Amino acid sequence: MIDGTLVAIAEGVAGQWATIVSAAHVTGALAVTVHAVLGRRDVPAIVGWVGLAWLAPVVGSLLYLLLGINRIQRRSIRKRGRSLLTLGRYTGEELTNGALPAPLVAGHPGLAGLAALAARVTGRPLTPGNAVVPLPDGDLAYGEMLRAIDGAARSVTLLTYIFDDDRAGQRFVAALQEAQARGVAVRVLVDAVGARYSRPSIITRLHAEGVPAAVFLPTRVPWRFPYANLRNHRKLLVVDGRVGFTGGMNIREGHQPSLAPASPVRCLHFRLEGPVVRDMQQVFADDWFFATGEVLPDDDTWYAPGESCGPVAARGVSDGPDSEMGTMPTVLFGALAAATYRVSLITPYFLPDMRLRAALMVAALRGIRVDIVLPARSNIPLMDWAMEPQLAELIEAGVRVWRSPAPFDHTKLFVIDGSWSLIGSTNWDARSLRLNFEYNIECYDAGLAGQLDGLMDDHLAVAAPVELAALRARPFLVRLRNGVVRLLSPYL
Repeated sequence: MIDGTLVAIAEGVAGQWATIVSAAHVTGALAVTVHAVLGRRDVPAIVGWVGLAWLAPVVGSLLYLLLGINRIQRRSIRKRGRSLLTLGRYTGEELTNGALPAPLVAGHPGLAGLAALAARVTGRPLTPGNAVVPLPDGDLAYGEMLRAIDGAARSVTLLTYIFDDDRAGQRFVAALQEAQARGVAVRVLVDAVGARYSRPSIITRLHAEGVPAAVFLPTRVPWRFPYANLRNHRKLLVVDGRVGFTGGMNIREGHQPSLAPASPVRCLHFRLEGPVVRDMQQVFADDWFFATGEVLPDDDTWYAPGESCGPVAARGVSDGPDSEMGTMPTVLFGALAAATYRVSLITPYFLPDMRLRAALMVAALRGIRVDIVLPARSNIPLMDWAMEPQLAELIEAGVRVWRSPAPFDHTKLFVIDGSWSLIGSTNWDARSLRLNFEYNIECYDAGLAGQLDGLMDDHLAVAAPVELAALRARPFLVRLRNGVVRLLSPYL
C-alpha cells in the first residue's frame, strides 16, 4: 500500500515537472522567436537561433539568452576636434576634406567613393601625413614596442586581447613597471577572457608591480556572464600620444621565433606616427572609461599634436556589438566594390557571411585577381572544418585560395589595387564581424600598399593552392563532418 502511494506520488511529481518543462520550452522558444524576428537583421542567424530554441528544449532558449542578445550599450566619451562625430552629422566630403592624394585618386577613381563611404559609416575624418611601418614578426614588433615604452616621457596605454604571463609578457611587465616608476602615466586594459589564457593572470602580476590595469567585461560573476561572448579583440599600444602600434599580434611568446616557442605563430603588426595616432588613443580612452569609469583628459599627457610625418592618408575604423556594429563589413563591401584589378586577403579565420562571399565572387567574375591566403592548419580544428565547405563556390567563381604552411599564420591583411590597405585586428569570420570589439586602420598610399602586396607575394611563394578537384575528392564522412560543423558558423 505504501509502495503504491509512493509510486503514485512520484508519477504525479514527474508529470508536474514534465508540464513545467514543456511550458518553459514553449514559452522560451516563443520569446526567442519574437525577439529574434523583431530584433535581428541577419536572416540565417534568425533561422539558426529560432531552430535551436525549438529543437533544443529549454537549452536552446538559455543559450540565446546568454549568447544571442546584444546587451552592450556604451556611454561614449570619444571626441574628435570640438564635437562628437556621429553617423549622418557630416557628409563624406567634409570628413575626407581633401586628404586623398590627388595622384592616387587620378589613377584609382574608385578610391574617392570608398573614402566617402568610410567617412559616412565611421564618422571619422581621413587624416593625411601618417607614417606606417610593417613589422612582420614578434621579434621585430616587440622590440619596437618595448623601445617605445622605454623611451616614454608622459604616458603609455596598452590594450590587447591576450597578454600571457610568459617570457614575452614578463618583458612587457618589466618595461611598464619601469615606466610607471619613473613617473610615466601607464594604463593597461586586457580582455577578461584573454587575460585567462595563462595562469596566474597577467593582471595579478601587473597589480603586484604597481601598474594600473583592468579587465574588459569580466564574466566570472553571474550578472556579467551574459557578456561572455562579446570580447575586446583590439590590439593597441600608444606612447606619449605620438607613436602607436596595432595589428594582429597579442602579447605571448609564440609570436617570437627567437624564443623557439612550443607553438610558434606567424603574424603582422604595424608602427604608426602622425594624426591617426590620436584616434587610436581615443579608442583606448573610450574602452578604458567603459571598463573603469576613469576619464583620460584631452591634454598633453595622453595626446600629442599629431604633426604630419609621412605620406599615408589614414582613418581609424572601430567596430563592435554596440553603436558601431556593422561598420567593418560595410567598409569591406566598399573596398571590394572599388577594386579594379587585384584583391589580396590574408586571414587566419575565414567564415564570412554569404554577402561577403558573394562580393568576393563578383570581384573575381569581373576579372579581378582575388587571392585569399588561409593557414594550412589553424589553432582551432572546428574552424578548419567549418571553413572548407565554402571554398568550392569561391574557386568556381575564379577566386584563388591558398594554404600557407606551418607555423600557424595569424596575419590579417587586406589590400586592393596596390593603393589601399586595411590593417588591424579583424578576422573574416562572424566573431570578428559581429561579436568582437575590433580596431582597424584604412590606409591610402601606393607605397605602403606596394610593400604589403610584396608581403602577400612572399606568402604566395610558399603557399599551396587549394584545388577544386581535391575538395570534391574528400571522403564522404569528412565532407559530412565539415558540412555539419559549418552550421555552427554564426557561433564560432
